[in-house]
Amino acid sequence: MVLRSTRRTGTFLQQHSLSLIVAGILALWIALYRSADPQTHLGAFYGNAIADWTGTLVIVLLTKFFFEQGSKESRSPRPRGRSRIAHFLQCHSLTIVLIISGAAWAVAFARMDPNGKTGQVIGNIVSEWTQVLGLVVITKYAHEVGSKEG
Repeated sequence: MVLRSTRRTGTFLQQHSLSLIVAGILALWIALYRSADPQTHLGAFYGNAIADWTGTLVIVLLTKFFFEQGSKESRSPRPRGRSRIAHFLQCHSLTIVLIISGAAWAVAFARMDPNGKTGQVIGNIVSEWTQVLGLVVITKYAHEVGSKEG
């Protein structure tokens, strides 16, 4: 286990440049999609890009704050003297947050027109959430030769 220094160096922009750039790209796709026709190839592309970049932003942000014990994609939580339940919740907080937020997206999708402009994007976000959750869980048990995590 590699311990990371808690000392921060650099400006706010340097410390958070990855999440800010990804959020900016996501904002661009949203702006382009607002005036696009989702029935065209370009409009459909923008809608898919919103879901994909939302998933990327989720990975960047959630892995900064939440953990999944055993996943190579997640950092390890610091051990603290807590109850078993609190320890379990901390060690699996990434999966728990993804399940709860994914369920919220799925409920929202179930209540809207799947062929409407918003429904298409939310449907893609639900798909992206299941993919991210799947990767977090799968990386706990599977490895790939030649990758950094393998």
